[in-house]
Amino acid sequence: MKHYEVEILDAKTREKLCFLDKVEPNATIAEIKNLFNKSHPQWYAARQSLRLDPKGKSLKDEDILQNLPVGTTATFYFRDLGAQISWVTVFLTEYAGPLLIYLLFYFRVPFIYGPKYDFISSKHSVVHLACICHSFHYVKRLLETLFVHRFSHGTMPLRNIFKNCTYYWGFSAWMAYYINHPLYTPPMYGDRQVRLALIIFLFCQLGNFSIHIALRNLRPAGSKTRKIPFPTKNPFTWLFLLVSCPNYTYEVGSWVGFAIMTQCLPVALFTLVGFIQMTIWAKGKHRSYLKEFRDYPPLRSPIIPFLL
Repeated sequence: MKHYEVEILDAKTREKLCFLDKVEPNATIAEIKNLFNKSHPQWYAARQSLRLDPKGKSLKDEDILQNLPVGTTATFYFRDLGAQISWVTVFLTEYAGPLLIYLLFYFRVPFIYGPKYDFISSKHSVVHLACICHSFHYVKRLLETLFVHRFSHGTMPLRNIFKNCTYYWGFSAWMAYYINHPLYTPPMYGDRQVRLALIIFLFCQLGNFSIHIALRNLRPAGSKTRKIPFPTKNPFTWLFLLVSCPNYTYEVGSWVGFAIMTQCLPVALFTLVGFIQMTIWAKGKHRSYLKEFRDYPPLRSPIIPFLL
């Protein structure tokens, strides 16, 4: 069995960083990263991006050396992805923040609205319902992170946690300040508007959870297998017939319901910004599905049936 020689160069400077002799032909990129890490401890495997071309795409950890378009001396180009943090840690931090921040405003802790309002609850029932819905949403997200989601990548750049927390925590504080404000006024159409909004919110929350369960069941534990998601017996998953990312569709729908319930401008802006971002993610995932699966259903749109 022939062995390979592997040289790893810096993608920017072309400086030789490492030379590995007698590498097994069935070695994976993950194994090569671990060998590289032994000579450069500061670059643990999750920080490493190895490529065949300095400006090319990162190779997958499961790629096998002998299956790559390289000679007996393989040259890889290295880029440092920066300090990494686990996806679970990021999500738990992102979602715990809004839950706690909103409750601070709901209970009107001191130094928010003035001494005479400290720990005084709102007289409007919709304010209490909004708190229940907001808390339910983020508790659901925390539990899904711990027990439902399976991540294809174990880590993400540490800098992302600051950006993501600024977004989630900032919007949560902005929404909570106005919804729980002593001068807050209920929705224009009263209880009818609130009941309709609650139905939309709960329907979309159930739909979002159903899609997350369906996606989880597509990927066995410890696997990075990718399959085309299809509807199951659960009616909430039937949206897969028309949409590639119905979890985003339901997520946007939940916040539309919350915006109608509270009739609050910051909630509407949060919904709009979230919709724009989720549309970008959905289009990217839709393109990757089309590229990866030749038999991908042609009728599906990224996030909104027939439109977007």
